[in-house]
Amino acid sequence: MSTVTLQRHVDDLVLQLKGLVHVRALLETRGASAEEIAAHSEEIERVRGELARLAPASALAKAA
Repeated sequence: MSTVTLQRHVDDLVLQLKGLVHVRALLETRGASAEEIAAHSEEIERVRGELARLAPASALAKAA
């Protein structure tokens, strides 16, 4: 994966994560079901995991 492509993917994941966190907060304040909130929490953890895996490679590519 090229440096530009990797950084774009990381940026997209960060944006996705922010959106998921905001939507989960809205769901909580509007009384959504526990299952719906749990589904968002699971997706947040999945995206965080992918970011954790990709971020070091992205940082190394920027430094090069």
